[in-house]
Amino acid sequence: MWKYHKGSVAGVFAVFLFVAGSAPAQDIDKVQIKTVPVAGNIFLLSGSGGNIGVSVGEDGVLLVDDEFPELIEKIKAAVAKLDHGPIRFVLNTNWHYDHANGNELLTEGGALVIAHENSRKHMLGEQRLPELYPDLKIPPYPKKALPVITVSKALTLYLNGDEIRMAHVPNAHSDGDLLFRFVKANVVHAGDLFFSNGFPFINISAGGTVEGMINAAEEILGMCDERTKVIPGHGPLSDREGVRAFKDLLVAGRDRIAALIKQGKSLDEAVAAKPAEGLYKGGESWLSSDMFVKVVYQDLTGEFRKK
Repeated sequence: MWKYHKGSVAGVFAVFLFVAGSAPAQDIDKVQIKTVPVAGNIFLLSGSGGNIGVSVGEDGVLLVDDEFPELIEKIKAAVAKLDHGPIRFVLNTNWHYDHANGNELLTEGGALVIAHENSRKHMLGEQRLPELYPDLKIPPYPKKALPVITVSKALTLYLNGDEIRMAHVPNAHSDGDLLFRFVKANVVHAGDLFFSNGFPFINISAGGTVEGMINAAEEILGMCDERTKVIPGHGPLSDREGVRAFKDLLVAGRDRIAALIKQGKSLDEAVAAKPAEGLYKGGESWLSSDMFVKVVYQDLTGEFRKK
């Protein structure tokens, strides 16, 4: 499998970031795993892919996402500083390689993977991101990386003294996203349903829609109070106000782009009009504003699906 070819996944991720309009990816060998306390026995690990949530306690270790195989030893070392228990569960927020590509190496150690049923279906096939890079092709996941438990709408797991509620939000970032709420700890891991560092990528070729992303933000807000901590798929730890600002960005972006479509603007004309300019005020965005406009335009018009 490609993941064992040194630098291959790092190279793919570098391409992904380049096309997304973000800063060049680090050499994955130089990536350091940063540990951030979230609440109680919940921690956030950040490296070079999607944010990892960690629950530790007497029942063992649970991870939400696991980034890349090249980083697994560093991830395990960071986890060992929090708890020496076994990694029993890996929950995937989605199937994209920057969130789930470490699955195989963790299942070899006995971990069980849980994901949405559509994520498993995508894992069985060739991975593509034609919205960002039409020529990018990633082979199917190996058997050991696949979820052994899948979720359709909802599932609850009781672990480490907490109630972990899993919920599917349809047609949002993709058609296979899960939200994870740690009830006692008052923490939500939103995966790529929430980006705290700019414009999100919406995988419209896999069922994602801007309307679904707005609905997801609403659902996350419904899980939050003023003390809730929210782990995004990408970006720093956030809270209810961060999710609210993200929702406002999505709504304003959708409305501005829809207005240009109503005026009969072509895709190129809509991008040139810079309708997303000024919507994100946090500095450099994870995804460029032009790419966000392009994806949302093709979502609203259905142009991408007609290709």
